[in-house]
Amino acid sequence: MTDRLAVFLRTQFTEELEKARFASSTVTQDPGRFGVAPEDAAKHARFSVATAEVHLALLEDTVVPHLGAAGAAGLTAEYQLRLLAAPYVEHNDYPHE
Repeated sequence: MTDRLAVFLRTQFTEELEKARFASSTVTQDPGRFGVAPEDAAKHARFSVATAEVHLALLEDTVVPHLGAAGAAGLTAEYQLRLLAAPYVEHNDYPHE
């Protein structure tokens, strides 16, 4: 289950990063069209992309390497994986047990 959940999250986080980059590019090119100030558009763009990058890095660098490990490290990794996945429980592709 944890392997399928990790793959699911990797897919979601990668898609979110791509969407954040696309939206950031679109909004910062013409912020007036969206009714926002250029500096606000740039700030929000940086925040959106950074958030998506952090989710992906957290999954890949601190959770996945410890999944299946014995002891506290493995339990903590599985707990972190489930916390990261919690917002997606209702997603159609969520790998329920």
